[in-house]
Amino acid sequence: MADYPSPRAAVLRTKEYHPPLGARDGVRLDFNENTFACSPKVLEVLGGISRGDLTKYPEREPVERLVASHLGLHAGQVLLTNGVDEAIHVLCQTFLEAGDEFLLPVPTYSMYEVYGSSTDAKLVCVQAGEDFAFPLEGLLQKITPATKLIAIANPNSPTGRAVPREAILKVIESAPHAMVLVDEAYFHFYGHTVLDLIDHIPNLVVTRTFSKAYGLAGLRLGMLAAHESQMHWMRRVISPYSVNGLALACLPAAIEDATYLEWYVEEVLQGRDLLIKAFQQRSLRYWPSEANFLLVKIGAKHKQFVSAMRQRDVLVRDRSNDPGCDGCVRITVGTLEHINRGIRALDESLAEIRWSPNED
Repeated sequence: MADYPSPRAAVLRTKEYHPPLGARDGVRLDFNENTFACSPKVLEVLGGISRGDLTKYPEREPVERLVASHLGLHAGQVLLTNGVDEAIHVLCQTFLEAGDEFLLPVPTYSMYEVYGSSTDAKLVCVQAGEDFAFPLEGLLQKITPATKLIAIANPNSPTGRAVPREAILKVIESAPHAMVLVDEAYFHFYGHTVLDLIDHIPNLVVTRTFSKAYGLAGLRLGMLAAHESQMHWMRRVISPYSVNGLALACLPAAIEDATYLEWYVEEVLQGRDLLIKAFQQRSLRYWPSEANFLLVKIGAKHKQFVSAMRQRDVLVRDRSNDPGCDGCVRITVGTLEHINRGIRALDESLAEIRWSPNED
């Protein structure tokens, strides 16, 4: 019997990612999504899409011009992608080859490692400092002539910790031969950006998503911004039709509805404060967050806690397998209504598993 073809070696060693999809009815405080809805203006656009519109190949460039104008960038500096995941994939495929190193502070977003491991480059991980502080000195010490890509999630997931602008600039200055990705997926809940540096720093790439504050996770829409000299190569790698027509049709309405966006972000910020107070009152250890989620230490009973919350139709994410996160659970912050429901489930679940402040 003839042997079947085998995938290339990089695919065989690619880290697998298995999101807990399916059977997710209830309050979804597990994926950092918008827990309410997208702008009503987006629904108006969807309602006006005809059958004939669906016969056409999508054209991303007209919408890229709108997004660039919205962000104060040139059209040639913006590339829309099929979620930030595709942006990460494009970066890895554009810049990483055998002998290169991809530098990652950990814990961090899982897809960096997934797409990095699918190349022939070497992944170099740097553990975060105490209380998940950004490991600036450790990162700088790991930069070598082989370093080709560095990923910095700001704010970071799953910790919610932010990276000061000065630290990002130090990394960029220390690695002029490497592309530095600053992933601003949670920008709207943090408010600080390095997009203004795109014109001046050719080795900087910034990514954003429309899945979080905008509530468009189902449309899979993200973007990357970079100096035009680098964007030329990334456009060569990306599929010309990877962003679907429905997403492109809806995005202008989403970014123009500032009133809705401001309302939702304010709901999240108030909900985050409310959840922090709940943790403090119950002597739960948590980490300060600049994103739409909080990481909390449950301890040895983390699996039982996640299960107990699910039984109460509130979904939360076990992050115990992330480096340095043993016993930790991440809870998305949504609307005040959803957070209040989450706190009620929190109390019942802690009681059910007989959790105490002395849990390891």
